[in-house]
Amino acid sequence: QVQLVESGGGLVQAGGSLRLSCVASPRTFSRYAMGWFRQAPGKEREFVAAIRWSGGSIYYPDSVKGRFTISRDGAKSTVYLQMNSLKPEDTAVYYCAAQIKYSGRDYSANDYDYWGQGTQVTVSS
Repeated sequence: QVQLVESGGGLVQAGGSLRLSCVASPRTFSRYAMGWFRQAPGKEREFVAAIRWSGGSIYYPDSVKGRFTISRDGAKSTVYLQMNSLKPEDTAVYYCAAQIKYSGRDYSANDYDYWGQGTQVTVSS
């Protein structure tokens, strides 16, 4: 059974940084891409970043481009989200997700097959 476990969330002041991690097990499970999504109270789940596991192509929405960086470590089966210049509007539960097969829609939560339990990120003003 595939499991995704996020860590690294917390409380930070506006302008600060956090680094989220997501460890996937079993380490060798086959995946096409990994992504990060977030969901604030009363809002829909929002795409934050995605990385294709083989080849490393990366995608971001405009809302985080230039501030957030997604990366991966294949040996550790881990995907990271470095978040800089955080804003109060970045406050949300952040979820890691794995896409098993190519869909052409790395930004679509519906196209991901496995999800972590989420980690809370709170940015104070």
